[in-house]
Amino acid sequence: MTVPVIRSLTQGDAHLFTSLQDPGLVGRAAFGHRYATVADGGEYRPEWTWVALRDGVVVARAAWWGGPDDTEPVLLNWFDFTEGEDAAGAELLRRAPWSLEYELIVPADWRDVPAVRAAASARIAAAEAAGMKPLVERYRYEWTPADGLPERPGRLVFREEPDDAVILEVLRRVHSRTLDAHALRAVEGPGGLEQAAQEELDFFNWCPSPRSWWQLAYTPDGELAGIHVPARNPGGPCIGFIGVVPEARGHGYGYDLLVECTRFLAGEGAASVAGATDRGNVPMAAAFARAGHRIIQERVHLV
Repeated sequence: MTVPVIRSLTQGDAHLFTSLQDPGLVGRAAFGHRYATVADGGEYRPEWTWVALRDGVVVARAAWWGGPDDTEPVLLNWFDFTEGEDAAGAELLRRAPWSLEYELIVPADWRDVPAVRAAASARIAAAEAAGMKPLVERYRYEWTPADGLPERPGRLVFREEPDDAVILEVLRRVHSRTLDAHALRAVEGPGGLEQAAQEELDFFNWCPSPRSWWQLAYTPDGELAGIHVPARNPGGPCIGFIGVVPEARGHGYGYDLLVECTRFLAGEGAASVAGATDRGNVPMAAAFARAGHRIIQERVHLV
């Protein structure tokens, strides 16, 4: 068997990416997404797309993604290979110039369908062979007006906060005790709590939605309860962030924040609202369900 040639694509040969047939069980193809370069009206860039070719035939492929204004990719969200070419897939990831998070999209019942579970497990195993480690599995939610607007509990007062220093301090307080795996990873890293808070703030600023949408929440007596950030990312309206400060926990305020965030985006004309939380974050998952957000998929994250 010949050694595979591993390289990035160019606009001229970007069509090679779609020459690998995908059964559409997991990954972006399973949810109607297609690969197309920015020049062809899509969201991928050929220089961020790599393939492994054996005798001129694509046997593994990977596409890293970034927002329209990003100069470097921000994550890997398309990775697959033909049957028996898992080693080529792993080598492709090792040879590519980025060590970024891999987000694998799977159906919500992916463990219950043998073929789907096998397809997901093969990708995860190849990513692990390339040096990645599982970080977390997350529920992906969707709300539409057909799901009905949840009623405001009326327990909190919401105010815009224009000072980034204040927002950062609130994020530090939220992440000082958190169930979020990405935040915990940042907290446990060299940057600590400051890094975790800054990463959230950087994400808020990365989103193209207005800065004025960010709001802090207070109890009627003026005590800070938390923060919610309605946002619009490149995919559309989303629940950007929900956080309750530690001293205000135990009252179910996460639901109040989520309701306000949902209603805010609905008031901005959102036809749908995306949301996500870690499978292990039971309180937030319960809040999403109570507010009418439906689980439409899960996402497996490796780093």
